[in-house]
Amino acid sequence: MVEPAPSTDASLMRRFRGGDDDAATQLYLRYAGRLRAMAAAQSASELASRFDPEDIVQSVFRTFFRRAAAGEYAAPGGDELWKLFLVIGLNKVRGTAAHHKAAKRDIRQTAGGDALVVAANGSREEDLRVLEMTIEELLTPLPPTHREIIELRIAGHEVADIAGRTGRAKRSVERILHEFRAGLQGVLNEPE
Repeated sequence: MVEPAPSTDASLMRRFRGGDDDAATQLYLRYAGRLRAMAAAQSASELASRFDPEDIVQSVFRTFFRRAAAGEYAAPGGDELWKLFLVIGLNKVRGTAAHHKAAKRDIRQTAGGDALVVAANGSREEDLRVLEMTIEELLTPLPPTHREIIELRIAGHEVADIAGRTGRAKRSVERILHEFRAGLQGVLNEPE
């Protein structure tokens, strides 16, 4: 039995436009492996946790089939269809990389897994020292009674106990603590 000659890209495109889903499958199978290899080779290693080369392949074919169905692509002879897939794929890789390197998503600014645990544990003592210094700076200009109220609260005393020790009304103690927390939060949330 004689094997049928493989379909050309042009014949597959004609069949696809005619509604033959098998033609789309054949185009996918013909180029998906090469696209996947290209996407893997072009993707930076730090992006590996953000997207898979298969994501690029799927996106390329989604774009291709949508535009091919609209008549935007014609299949030239030879390996020209591969060149079209390659261009679309490279643009998808670049676009995805730019997306993941933009502002708050910047992969260079984020860490995950073990790196996050190590960073958190390694900087805890330093963070506490910075917090203590910040609190000390905020306490310095306050009146002595306000400083005493805040220091007692930091030491773990309840609001009612602080009011009794300082001779202030409970509501006054709560107001002073609230104002201090708001000031501390404002300092801690300032951009560096």
